[in-house]
Amino acid sequence: MSRNAALFAVMCLVWGLTWLPVKVGAAHVPPVFLAAVRFSIAGALMLVWAGRDMPKVPAGAWPRLIGTALLLNTVNYALLFWGTAHAPTGLAAIVNFATIPIFTLLASRAIEKERIEARKLAAIGLGTVGLGFLFATRALGGLSVVQGDPQEAIGLAAVAAGTLFYCTGAVLSRPIAGTMPTLTLAGWQTLIGGIGLSAVSLAVETVGSADFAALVQWPVLPCIAFLVVGGSLMGFTIYMRLLRDWGAFRAGLYAFVSPAIAVGVGVAVLGEPFGLSEAVGAVLMFGAAAIALKRPDRPR
Repeated sequence: MSRNAALFAVMCLVWGLTWLPVKVGAAHVPPVFLAAVRFSIAGALMLVWAGRDMPKVPAGAWPRLIGTALLLNTVNYALLFWGTAHAPTGLAAIVNFATIPIFTLLASRAIEKERIEARKLAAIGLGTVGLGFLFATRALGGLSVVQGDPQEAIGLAAVAAGTLFYCTGAVLSRPIAGTMPTLTLAGWQTLIGGIGLSAVSLAVETVGSADFAALVQWPVLPCIAFLVVGGSLMGFTIYMRLLRDWGAFRAGLYAFVSPAIAVGVGVAVLGEPFGLSEAVGAVLMFGAAAIALKRPDRPR
């Protein structure tokens, strides 16, 4: 196995496992508070890692940098952490990963007026049907023998909404992505997002001294450590290397592997249900993501 292939496997494993510490940590401290701690620490460490590149942000890029940080990390992860706290981790991972290419198409169309071809329209339609199957058990009883909790449907809807904000922020970040080092951009976006999450947590959650004390206790401390080191620092670094060496298409194939890991861990460790509706929805959504990610044919 080549070095990059091994790194790809590690990245898929790490990002597939991040959903478990989100679920476990959010059972002991408020979910948005957990997200705020994770991104504040990760952002600060990224900027330290950037070293001399840390201040290399063009003056004119700050408004867009701050705005995209709030979309990518504050709004997205407030909804994602809250949604994951109320929905099965495996389904939350499927909704998040499989909708990224679809929502990116929609955001690119709305913001950059990018043309949506018939193939991409098919991906959007298929993904929508897949989402319907994922929500069916929780909203309508679905095809599954397992009856879902309507609260879980709200949690999955929050994850989907957060992913849409994430993709919008990613498209809006493109004009400034080449104006500064990648680690500088990611570090500032992560830290600003963490500050925004702190403000959201202060506004909507009741956080007390017991919650701060829980941050350095079992099981919250290892959850935060894994999310910061594994999810943010390790996963991001590997992904940027694969983007450089493999390109966006091959690097983006993690979206088909990590959710399967998240589902398996959720079923094995947390006893989460995964029935017929969920399986059909997952297959349809992965098919839609594959269509959306497919590279256009080169003209002969």
